[in-house]
Amino acid sequence: MFPKVPDQHKPNKPLVPNGLGVIYVLASAAYLFLLYTFGSAEIEPYNNVSPALTLAVCILFGGFMGLLDDWMDLRWRYKAFFPLIAAIPLVSFAMRLELRTAIAIPFFGSIDFGLAYYFLIIPLIVTVTTNTINQLGGLNGLETVCPAIVMAGLAIASFFVADSNAVLLCAPLVVLILLAFFNFEGKIFVGNTGSFAIGLTLAAFAIISDLKYALVISLLPYILNSSLILLTYFIFRAKAQVSFDGEKLSSNHKRSLVTIITYNHPLTERQVVAIIALLIAALTTLGLLAQLTLF
Repeated sequence: MFPKVPDQHKPNKPLVPNGLGVIYVLASAAYLFLLYTFGSAEIEPYNNVSPALTLAVCILFGGFMGLLDDWMDLRWRYKAFFPLIAAIPLVSFAMRLELRTAIAIPFFGSIDFGLAYYFLIIPLIVTVTTNTINQLGGLNGLETVCPAIVMAGLAIASFFVADSNAVLLCAPLVVLILLAFFNFEGKIFVGNTGSFAIGLTLAAFAIISDLKYALVISLLPYILNSSLILLTYFIFRAKAQVSFDGEKLSSNHKRSLVTIITYNHPLTERQVVAIIALLIAALTTLGLLAQLTLF
């Protein structure tokens, strides 16, 4: 049913089903539509906007964007800006509910961005989150285990800060954890369909629940990885690559988060994924504490 692609970091490069992220998209969207129809009063539409439907639209667009990329193999210069379209329902949601436009910045205090929050900050959050999640991949588990940690952190933060929204992530988180198990085992790949939809889920939920601090701190490893990749490519015209000797991964340069970890220090694929997952878990915990402290 699903096209198979070689697992580049396994002996003999076995073929693995790709594109299983469509399960995440369909299950999450169906759950959110049902939640909108039969949900509790806490998440009912307010001022003609619904958190459940807004999140569902973002997930569906993320899945479509990833599916289009898998089908057409789009260049980064084009698909990097696709998430800006997905930001439209979030901008509408934020404006109708008149969400806070002030952001507390360390050492600078609280800055009110006004309309710039809706038309600049929200699209920026969506674009950065979606693209950085998509760029940290290539190893079994990176595209699912790590985002699942961030999603769990956001759900916990929402429970304590705005508990009415935590229910929105129940099904998406359960489905993502199931996919993460099989992905980590090397049984499936979620593909761009999954990574884009997952990235948009995180960005959209953080905006809907006003959890920007928790999201940004949790994404620091992702932002570091993308910054290294882009800087080395545009300045040195070089790409990040790891060597596989049939058992362990290694690199002779530092052009991404994975190559930093494996730089002259061979590690197995699972060890690399575990290190990155622990790093993201630590920063997600820090982001959760920062969010709870601020509010």
